[in-house]
Amino acid sequence: MRKLRRFVHLVLFCPISKGFQTRLPGIKVKYLFLAWLGVFVGSWAVYIHYSSYSELCRGHVCRMIICDQYKKGIISGSACKDLCDQHSLVFQQCLSSSPTHQVNLGDQASLTSLVSRILTMADVNNDDKVSLAEAKSIWALLHQNEFLLMLSLREKEHTSQLVGHCGDLYVTEKIPHDSLYGTQIPGFLQTLLPSPVHRLIHQWCAPAWPRRAKIAIGLLEFVEEIFHGTYGSFFICDASFKNIGYNEKYDFKVVDLRKVATEMTIRGFLKGRHCEQNSDCTFGRDCTAACDKLMKQCKNDVIQPNLAKACMLLQDYLLYGSPSDLRDELQKQLRTCMTLSGLASQMEVHHSLILNNIKTLLWKKISNTKYS
Repeated sequence: MRKLRRFVHLVLFCPISKGFQTRLPGIKVKYLFLAWLGVFVGSWAVYIHYSSYSELCRGHVCRMIICDQYKKGIISGSACKDLCDQHSLVFQQCLSSSPTHQVNLGDQASLTSLVSRILTMADVNNDDKVSLAEAKSIWALLHQNEFLLMLSLREKEHTSQLVGHCGDLYVTEKIPHDSLYGTQIPGFLQTLLPSPVHRLIHQWCAPAWPRRAKIAIGLLEFVEEIFHGTYGSFFICDASFKNIGYNEKYDFKVVDLRKVATEMTIRGFLKGRHCEQNSDCTFGRDCTAACDKLMKQCKNDVIQPNLAKACMLLQDYLLYGSPSDLRDELQKQLRTCMTLSGLASQMEVHHSLILNNIKTLLWKKISNTKYS
């Protein structure tokens, strides 16, 4: 740094031509920008490398504790041998070190099939009996909201498939792209970069438009699936592009099911809750109900349905680079979609109509092509 300062000092005070003096500020700005760009790219590379490193989540400690309990016969599971004996199961990335502890079940009509599925999973050695270790393991898993939701939505192609479990640890299929745009800006850089730069980076990194259309169709299908599913209705309570991913075939996948909650859970949270404004009636990040300012209590219905949140995500995602003959109609449908409310009178008819209109627009454009 001292050498650099001396060099700049000499340049400023050396007798040079006026033409060179007028070019100097431009040159300095250019090199300053290149230096900033180099720091940005280097920081991003370091972040991408270390964000998936298991030590950040203390994966080795987790493995040691689980395997110790497994070898003592305290816990059991279908993935224990791979994790502890064969060492073929490797931790690559953890989404959170503090899982949410909630148990949410659907309606009674579907409860029998869900219980049967749980008991089948608990019986690891297929002896038609559930041992104490097996019972402890499945009970610990049922206290994790994401696991129970994954089990409930197991038939849905847009959720990660459960591969196995060991104690209260469960293994899911890997999602290659864990962001709607294919990559994420490191957290420490998000506050430094203005919103237009964020948008520009996302546009650079996003898949081609036909690929984005296919991913968007998958997202809309998922919204349709959880609207009135087998185990009741579900709400997306953190509608962020960071929670939406896709696989190698550009099929939509939910990255983090902890951001999804049952209607029963949200109603239980809102029931009798004191409020002064709507923000006091918020479950998660954005599952917000209206505040009855006269009664000072939260109402039961979520204001913004899943479809409206999905359309807000898809507006920039789909309109950028969209075919010119499709853009106006697509923009119109997305704007209409974003105005949907969660009122029961609107949900059935408007929800289905708008969802199908957007899906049809996209599918007509990519059907019978290599992108379908």
